[in-house]
Amino acid sequence: MTTAPPPITLDDVRDAAVRLKGVAHRTPVLRSRTLDEAVGAEVFLKCENFQRVGAFKFRGAYNAASRLTPEQLARGIAAYSSGNHAQAVALAARELGTSAVIVMPEDAPRSKRAATEGYGAEIVTYDRYTDDREAVAQALAAERGLVLIPPYDHPHVMAGQGTAALELLEEVGELDSLLVPVGGGGLIAGSATAAKGLRPGIRIVGVEPEAGDDTRRSLEAGRRIEIPVPRTIADGQALSTPGELTFSVNRRLVDGIALVSDDEIRAAMRFAFERLKIVVEPSGATPLAALLAGRAGAPGRRVGVIVSGGNIDTGRFAELCAGGA
Repeated sequence: MTTAPPPITLDDVRDAAVRLKGVAHRTPVLRSRTLDEAVGAEVFLKCENFQRVGAFKFRGAYNAASRLTPEQLARGIAAYSSGNHAQAVALAARELGTSAVIVMPEDAPRSKRAATEGYGAEIVTYDRYTDDREAVAQALAAERGLVLIPPYDHPHVMAGQGTAALELLEEVGELDSLLVPVGGGGLIAGSATAAKGLRPGIRIVGVEPEAGDDTRRSLEAGRRIEIPVPRTIADGQALSTPGELTFSVNRRLVDGIALVSDDEIRAAMRFAFERLKIVVEPSGATPLAALLAGRAGAPGRRVGVIVSGGNIDTGRFAELCAGGA
């Protein structure tokens, strides 16, 4: 009986880092004595809210798009996303001199839709609670002859996302654990591949909103579980099932999943704003929320946290920080 090779390796992440050099930002790592004292550990926050498009997604989108042939680029790119991957593909397409058509939910945050259109992409909407976004995007790509770049279930996308963890470990050295938000699983798959490739003993903890625990359930079952589309303020993590390729990586490399409530996410957003002076969107705040709430198990003495994004408009940010729905 043979074992299938993993979809990505540490070398793939390193290759993506070379491709992204000078294109993606090398984002800062922030520290806070107040945070360290609150959780009893040394915490290193990898701030992808300072990445181009305001989120880690640019890494994977550009790594995948930059590998397309001239003929493929001439046809254009399609993608489906609630916001951050949409912006990332739109910007990557612009950087590479091609066009992008993005399938977005009708209720996507206004700021994310406006930013996606600002990068020059065409938007096609769908109902996230009744329509299959992947099927909508595949039909659109087939009809127009576009190349589809999915938001997470793609080796080059996963490898690109893993460069965030690669940079973090290169900068801060040994970590006992790494906390990563989980949506479709691309960020944590790439991060776990990079981190365990460099530091085999590191503990990888994924964080999901309580209402959207499809990855936790899937890891416990040993197979992909589908749940109803969750209703949570963490819109970037409102998925019903993990990706097929991402799950094949995460079931081998992820050590545990922590769950956080919407109230805990709000508290983490307020903490980041008041103590760290940074704006973090709900999905980007979930690992910090788990740490502050003591939900991350035994994270160890030195803890890395990937703050995945900061794309939220001022009105929505103020509403959530004040305790709104």
